[in-house]
Amino acid sequence: MPLNFFSKAKNSVVKRCQDDDVTRLRKRYNPYYHTFESQRGSRVIKEGKEYVMLCSNDYLGLSNHPKVIESAKKGLDDWGSSTTGARLANGSRGYHIALEEKFANFIGKEACHISVAGYISCMSSVQAFAQKGDIVLVDKNVHSSLWAGIGLTQASVERFSHNNPTDLKDVISFEKPETPKIVVFEGVYSMEGHVGRVPELIQACDGHDCFYVMDDAHGFGVMGPQGRGTAAHFGLTDEIDVITGSFSKSLSSTGGFVAGSKDVIEYLRTHSKQTIFSAAISPPQAYAASASIDVLLNEPEHHQRLWENTRRYKEMLRSIGLDIWDSETPAVPIIMGKKEKAYRFWQALLEKGVFTVMSIAPAVPPGKDLIRTSMSARHTEEDLEIVFEAMQYAQKKVNSSMFGL
Repeated sequence: MPLNFFSKAKNSVVKRCQDDDVTRLRKRYNPYYHTFESQRGSRVIKEGKEYVMLCSNDYLGLSNHPKVIESAKKGLDDWGSSTTGARLANGSRGYHIALEEKFANFIGKEACHISVAGYISCMSSVQAFAQKGDIVLVDKNVHSSLWAGIGLTQASVERFSHNNPTDLKDVISFEKPETPKIVVFEGVYSMEGHVGRVPELIQACDGHDCFYVMDDAHGFGVMGPQGRGTAAHFGLTDEIDVITGSFSKSLSSTGGFVAGSKDVIEYLRTHSKQTIFSAAISPPQAYAASASIDVLLNEPEHHQRLWENTRRYKEMLRSIGLDIWDSETPAVPIIMGKKEKAYRFWQALLEKGVFTVMSIAPAVPPGKDLIRTSMSARHTEEDLEIVFEAMQYAQKKVNSSMFGL
């Protein structure tokens, strides 16, 4: 009989993978890694059943916009499928420069560098600039990509309470004013739906040597005039040294950006490992992002519809007493408080044809286990009616199960 080389662990790391309780629970309850067979507008098909997609980051609904699709196809025709190289070496193309200039102009910065992923860009926005002897002051709720970048530096790190300028002011008061400080926060916090208190955060740092890094992945396309972002919303674009984020939300593409002054961006191109060693963004994705910027400029109805849908959706949730954690944006969490309750609520929504994502501690603070939902410009009246009915059903079902009924 032939030996089964996969029946037992060959080494301790493989055994660790086989015995991991967290992975076992994920596979048992199956809340993540769901695969859809097709998509039609705001609806997705999984195992033959249709669901309203209620947790996409396609805020403006442009992933099927004819102009975006046409532009992506043109990218293939013009350049093929990939540059197969890093920008530093053999991968830089004219369409990269064109998109960087277009994006920098749109966001209100001198220069921009685009890369293959938002995660990569956000990592580089800290890793490239923070050095030994510097202090990184960071909102404790920032995205994993920023923490990954921070972890690659030799700078000291101090956290401040989420979106809390008073705590930031207290933390920074213990540091020498002349010590270089990198202050890291977000424009829009995607789990909470909170808008960063940017003016007050900057004011809290007055008198200190601060370099500001803002991740606006979920603010770009959503906040500010024509969707120019959270910095533009507050009129503080010039005060923030680095604005970073992703093309995979409102721009319905993939890739990431870091925008700043020419000196800052050229320094990043010299010192960012993520920038130096990552393959360049592909032609169709760059072309799609460029077309989405044109849509933002020329078709304001998508931005308007997004906020109309958001206002109506929040009114619906509040009317049945659901806790949305004071969300200020189209990213709308529904706080359950316990992972068991979050799981049951998520399952009940699935039963009624609504697809969401649950997020539990440690991804969110203890006691804030939640269902992550988000609005899109392409949600229809019918979608919202289905969602409202599903929310009422899920709330009743979870409350009944909590009381053992």
